[in-house]
Amino acid sequence: MRVLLDSCVWGGAWQALADAGHQVTWVGQWLEGDPGDEAILDHAARARAVLVTLDKDFGELAIVHGRAHAGIVRLVGIAARAQGPTLVEILPAHAATLDAGGILTVYRDRVRVRRPDPA
Repeated sequence: MRVLLDSCVWGGAWQALADAGHQVTWVGQWLEGDPGDEAILDHAARARAVLVTLDKDFGELAIVHGRAHAGIVRLVGIAARAQGPTLVEILPAHAATLDAGGILTVYRDRVRVRRPDPA
């Protein structure tokens, strides 16, 4: 699975995802720095990459403003060093939902799933 980690996600999560076979990019490594939420979401959509973030603004961009995306995962209350292992577990379990444009909100003890609206 293609994954784009927002700059607010712990950079070490990259290695856990790469080791699990995902194609991962971390915004924190971009030379231009953090280009802003809209540019990050647009990049993820063009790359057909699931965007992983701690920021709830991406959900608003997708749901309220109708911005295109290839799936969004928001981590809530997940410790930095647990982010990679959590994603390695969650992404395959919800791959079909994300591939269809779903949004996941991942807590330590549960996952809230927002399926895409039918077209």
